[in-house]
Amino acid sequence: MGTSNILVIDDEQIVLDSVARVLSEEDLNVEVTTSSRQGLEWGTSRNYDLVITDIRMPEIGGMRILREIKRSNPRTAVVILTGYATVQSAVQAMKLGVADYLEKPFTPDALLKTVRTTLEHSSSAAPEPQGLEHKTTVLRVLQRAASDSTFVADLLYHGADALDEYELTGAEKLAILTGDIKWIEDHAGKLSADQRKWLEQRLTAEIW
Repeated sequence: MGTSNILVIDDEQIVLDSVARVLSEEDLNVEVTTSSRQGLEWGTSRNYDLVITDIRMPEIGGMRILREIKRSNPRTAVVILTGYATVQSAVQAMKLGVADYLEKPFTPDALLKTVRTTLEHSSSAAPEPQGLEHKTTVLRVLQRAASDSTFVADLLYHGADALDEYELTGAEKLAILTGDIKWIEDHAGKLSADQRKWLEQRLTAEIW
C-alpha cells in the first residue's frame, strides 16, 4: 500500500490496539487515540490520508469529526466503525462524505481490504466541494423542517435518505443534519428564528 498516514479514533482501547497492530505490519504510519476530542484536534491540524473513527463516542460523535475533518482537508478519506445497531447510520453516513464503513467485530482481512480500497480511491478521486453550493435549496429545506412535522420525522428516522429529492452536496446535508448553525449562517446569511430553533434541536438529537 505504500506509506500513508492514518489516524484511528475509538473509545475502546482493544479496538485501537488491534487496528494499529494490523496496519503497522503493512508499513503504514498509524496514530491512535481513545479521546474523540483529541482525535478531532489531530484530524484537523495534522495531515492524514485516512481517518478511521467510531460513529458513536462519549464526547464527540463520528459525524462531527467527519464534518470538521472534511472542511479542514477535503482530500482526507474517512472510514466509520460501527456496531450492529448502528449499521444503518453508517450506510447513511456514506451519503454524507464517508468513504466506507466497517462493522464490529471485523477481521484483519476486512480491515486491510477497506483501507486498501479507500486509499486507492481517495488518491485519484476529486474531493467533494465543502462550501455552500446550493444556498437556495438549503434554505428551502430548513424552512420546510421548521414548519412540516412529517418532514422532521422523516429526517429523524431516515437521515440523509429524507434529503434525496433535493440537490445537495454531502457537506450541505451533513451541515443540516448536524445542526451546524454557524456554518450555514456564515455562508447563507442570518436564519429565521424557526430555522435556528430546528437546527438547535439537531445539536441535541441522538441521530447517530
